[in-house]
Amino acid sequence: MKQALVEIDGDEMTRVLWELVKNELITPFVELKTEYYDLSLKNRDATDDAVTADSAYAIKRLGVGVKCATITSNEARRIEYNLKALYPSPNATIRTILDGTVFRKPITVSSIKPSISSWKAPLIIGRHAYGDVYKNAEMVIPGPGKVELVYTDNTGNEKRTLVAQMPGAGVVQGIHNLDESIKNFARSCFLYALQEKIPVWFATKDTISKIYDGKFKELFNHIYETEFKELFQKAGITYFYTLIDDAVARVVKGEGGFLWACKNYDGDVMSDMIASACGSLAMMTSVLVSPSGVFEYEAAHGTVQQHYYRWQKGEKTSTNPVALIFAWTGALAKRAELDNLPALSAFVQRLEKAALQTIEEGNMTGDLARLARTKPVRILDSWEFVAAVAQKLS
Repeated sequence: MKQALVEIDGDEMTRVLWELVKNELITPFVELKTEYYDLSLKNRDATDDAVTADSAYAIKRLGVGVKCATITSNEARRIEYNLKALYPSPNATIRTILDGTVFRKPITVSSIKPSISSWKAPLIIGRHAYGDVYKNAEMVIPGPGKVELVYTDNTGNEKRTLVAQMPGAGVVQGIHNLDESIKNFARSCFLYALQEKIPVWFATKDTISKIYDGKFKELFNHIYETEFKELFQKAGITYFYTLIDDAVARVVKGEGGFLWACKNYDGDVMSDMIASACGSLAMMTSVLVSPSGVFEYEAAHGTVQQHYYRWQKGEKTSTNPVALIFAWTGALAKRAELDNLPALSAFVQRLEKAALQTIEEGNMTGDLARLARTKPVRILDSWEFVAAVAQKLS
């Protein structure tokens, strides 16, 4: 390696596997250069979450980052970890600073058949990475009263709209987005589709959310018509808008092979659905692409909390590390591309091939064993699986 990439460590079982993958599959073969940030919940608490923003700005500076899964704290986590405060989603903080789009693509192997039999090609999720519930404001309403949205411009003029006349106690939530971020989301999706030569679907619920979702629909269409329509026609691909519920119905009956652009929360949920239908939440790549030209690679799944508790008791769990492996290979491949390192690029391809061949030869973790077309040769724990990949790689 010529330049470092940003390494962001995380929490629970994925933190355990992160070190395993790094020590067994990366450092024996690569002169690894990283700038390390510890985003474990305890360290975020110790730094009042400053470390999260620091890691994002480091990615902007170095151009490439690789991230382990992290905990988004709630009240149960605050008690469990004795936290000073409830901190926002670290992914949301990083995505806000980088302002990009998350592309999530299933990792497919020939021996694992998707749950949806009609799918013949990977279905890629393009997830908006800014705003919505991940950057919300919430309030507990103690009793009867009026809830309003209030906008005050820089000259002091106010604009108000009624949210609800509350007859009793309840809760309220405010979300927002930015025109420029939505436009960059659209551009990122259209550029990705042109690169991959695949159609784009975009779906919201503008029949209900006429202003908020309607703005997404309007700006997507504007960017397509003014910047990409002719390019799409020349490439022989299409752009299609529909309602989110219609999109779901079409997806489960379709053949795949397109980019499904989703708002932030929709993309979060639908990418998990796509990953699970393709075999496992641990079988999906995830890359945040910023319009400024920086990239962050991560596993699309969470911290695997229950496996971590079992590991703490001394059990070796059969947690699938493939998405963590591909997070590392994605970041190293991008570093190799940017720094013109053909040997590093070749290594990445060998590592990915070794991981997939290990599964295709019948050696896999328990989540995939239940879905394999033929009976697995061996059901491995995480350490055995990584060792099998390392042996094949060597």
